[in-house]
Amino acid sequence: MKPFYFLAFIPVLAFLIGVPLVNRIELYVLGLPFTMFWIVLWVILSSLTILILYRFDQQDEEVSE
Repeated sequence: MKPFYFLAFIPVLAFLIGVPLVNRIELYVLGLPFTMFWIVLWVILSSLTILILYRFDQQDEEVSE
């Protein structure tokens, strides 16, 4: 397994570990409760992480051909 594939575990950990931790915070960010903001933030960051993984994998295939 390529080392940069471990980047895919960051969003998973943010959802599984982060949501229960931030659920106790009474804060509003951009008009959303902090827990909802956390989830929306990580949905966006998950997409960016997948894009980064795609770019790394695409560059790796070009080098190996």
